[in-house]
Amino acid sequence: MTADPVGTAVTTAIETIDWHTGGEPFRIVPDAPSQLTAPGLTVAERRVVAMESSDVQWLRTLLCAEPRGHADMYGGFLVPPDDEDADLGVLFWHKDGFSTACGHGTIALAAWAVASGRIPAPADGVTEVVVDVPSGRVRAEVRTAHGLVEDVTFTNVASHVHARDVPVSTPHGDLTVDIAFGGAMYAILPAAAVGLRVRPGDVTELIAAGRRIRDTLNAVNAAEHPTDPRLSGIYGTIFTEEISPPELRPDGTRRLRQRNITVFADGEVDRSPCGSGTSARVALLAATGELRPGDDLRHESVVGSEFRAWIDEVTEAHGHSAVVPAMTGTAYPVATCRFVVDPRDALLPGFLLR
Repeated sequence: MTADPVGTAVTTAIETIDWHTGGEPFRIVPDAPSQLTAPGLTVAERRVVAMESSDVQWLRTLLCAEPRGHADMYGGFLVPPDDEDADLGVLFWHKDGFSTACGHGTIALAAWAVASGRIPAPADGVTEVVVDVPSGRVRAEVRTAHGLVEDVTFTNVASHVHARDVPVSTPHGDLTVDIAFGGAMYAILPAAAVGLRVRPGDVTELIAAGRRIRDTLNAVNAAEHPTDPRLSGIYGTIFTEEISPPELRPDGTRRLRQRNITVFADGEVDRSPCGSGTSARVALLAATGELRPGDDLRHESVVGSEFRAWIDEVTEAHGHSAVVPAMTGTAYPVATCRFVVDPRDALLPGFLLR
């Protein structure tokens, strides 16, 4: 951040690099506030510092809110990793605060790190990028061809089903949802259960239903993480829809084709298939036997972008049967931004109309 004269006012300048993964924005802030870069802290601890700092919250709001952002903005502060075995650390943020995990953000961050030369990579090949996030250490493999990033394969933390058939009362009637952890806790149910489809025309009603389900479940503490209270609470609601029946391939494995929309935080909509949400979905499908090692899930978003996801490893986590999900997606640059702040601006740090 730098101070520069603009007209007669002294302003603060904030540099960002904007990417998108499957249509979902990711605003990268390479120079994080000094409170977030002090030595000796883990990324999970830095998230707590960010949540408790009024200055950091002000900056998050500035970059998320209008006129510099919008109600569905997403981004991250680059911070030191937990130790020298990781390449990057990141704190993910949105209009309502700091999330514990973000698959689409990890994909965008890894693609940017290679494309920008921050992490050296061959013109043709695969480069591993290790990233520390609040929910743990994740890995991304960035595939390059002819000097360009082609796609990114993201391997998440161990993911598990937290609870099955949890009752929840809604204006659509008494429903049941499954709760699964994919770096964050999600309530999962078919969109048809609330009389809707995963399509752009139903987004407003899906947001309302998703918020109500999340708030109702959080009011009764339905998603307590078994070991880390910082990971507790329903972060989002995932509405699912089958595109076509599972396809049996010649080698005996199956391909599932499904569509989803993830309504997270306080009514934000993920334009991508949602990385942590896809991980939770993989964990649930594995638990029901619908997705087996060797199968893959073609997981489509509400705007038609797609992640290819699968079970990388079967394991245990916190006393639960768990899987390590992996998925491949694409990310592309959008802009390099230099936002300025005039202290005379009465609308600082910004506003939201939704």
